[in-house]
Amino acid sequence: MTYHGVLIPSAIMATNIDSLNRSMVSGSPIDNGMVVVMGNKSGVTGNTEVFMGTLNASTSATNMWMAYQADEVVFTGNYKGLDPDVRNFYVSASKVFSAYKPQVADIIVMTADSFVSGYSASLTYANATAGEWKLKWEATQPTNGLSYKYIKTTYISLAEGNIGDQRVTAYQVECLAN
Repeated sequence: MTYHGVLIPSAIMATNIDSLNRSMVSGSPIDNGMVVVMGNKSGVTGNTEVFMGTLNASTSATNMWMAYQADEVVFTGNYKGLDPDVRNFYVSASKVFSAYKPQVADIIVMTADSFVSGYSASLTYANATAGEWKLKWEATQPTNGLSYKYIKTTYISLAEGNIGDQRVTAYQVECLAN
């Protein structure tokens, strides 16, 4: 089964600053924690106050935004709230989603599914990379662009409704640059 990334803000400036929050739309399905480049406002009727969120094409991506649909915990198909597993949340292509602008010192928790690559002790920076929606674990921080530093490995509890291990590996990271 393919799971989608989960993002939990531990301490982000966007919680208290409205200008760091935007409504966006993308031609691709979007998971919480995916990074997007904010473009112009949409010209589609009904979405004229919504910004276009596009895939990062730059090797030194700056001014990135991160998808975070805080008010909708679970979305399966067209029905909200039917699946208790937060890893099954995503926003379908061409649907409006919320995004926030990461700021230096923001601390978030993201599941392992939120990253392009796997974490290891030698890969402690989660960076935005060209051609990827998700952050990538790397050994160094880039000179420019969105970058997070590993703080610790943690877990997110799930409500799967069974007796098995009801938690998944997650990583707490701190924003170093955007």
